Amino acid sequence: MRMFPALVAATLLAGCGLTTDETAAADTAITIENCGAQVTFEQTPQRVVLLKSAAVPYLHSLGVLDRVTARAGQYPKDYYDSATQAELDRIPLLTDKTDTSGHLQISKEVVIGQQPDLVLGEVDNLSRDTLAAVDIPLLEEPALCANATGEPSFDDIYSQMQTYGRVFGREAEAASAIAALRARMAHIQKPSRVRTAAVLYPTVGGGVTYAYGAGSMAQPQLEAAGFTNVFGDSAERVFEVTLEELLGRNPDVLILLYSDGDPEAVEQAVTGLPGTEKLKAVANGDVMPQLFNFTEPPSPLAVDGLERIVERFSKTS
Repeated sequence: MRMFPALVAATLLAGCGLTTDETAAADTAITIENCGAQVTFEQTPQRVVLLKSAAVPYLHSLGVLDRVTARAGQYPKDYYDSATQAELDRIPLLTDKTDTSGHLQISKEVVIGQQPDLVLGEVDNLSRDTLAAVDIPLLEEPALCANATGEPSFDDIYSQMQTYGRVFGREAEAASAIAALRARMAHIQKPSRVRTAAVLYPTVGGGVTYAYGAGSMAQPQLEAAGFTNVFGDSAERVFEVTLEELLGRNPDVLILLYSDGDPEAVEQAVTGLPGTEKLKAVANGDVMPQLFNFTEPPSPLAVDGLERIVERFSKTS
């Protein structure tokens, strides 16, 4: 990151009204390991650009969403409470243009022109190395790293909250947020009957359908909701799946992820395929469209998504 002279740095800290934790963090370099890279912060970030929405609930919980000076991508209102939405509405939107897979379309010049001291979320044409070349650090959600391995869990949410707490000098707020999330998890009651489920990402308008395996947050989310993932035998996070394979596994429940748009169109992208009427989930009406970040990647929104799944299917258990 850029280094400021000591006098200028002290003036900036005083002017920003930073907390004791933040002042201490600004005086001590913090190094975060992210996607196999070492990212060092000499100061707490003051100009953040969001290229993905996954970090929003973390930043809101820590009280630092006002550090975001620009954002890009999709931020569906259904994700957020009124307080979070009000904060987002004050942040300029650079673009919400995405391709059919939900990937952000934005030029590196637009992002670099914002002069951020931190970018959250990596996109196809704006890599960590590209930003590092102009002295801008990047953090990606660990589960979305290209080299991510292992099986995610709800503990990853707590760990990432701690990481953001360190970066922004808000360790105390991070601890409080984690305690609140753990309390919510402790109160979730699974349906009485164990059933099978599949989490899919269909392409609206025709195209590839993706399924989520043991390498995705869908796995622990389904387990916590009392379901067995029919694609849990795959270690992959996400992969293409054919209609024939879906019919062969015949889950009791379908959860259909989507980035934005009409949830009915998302459901029709699956239920309208020839032969899907043979699926138990379709025949019984146990199909639930769910916005992407309510399941992936691990974030506080995955706890919201879990609560929604349990509420939806406890009625049919």
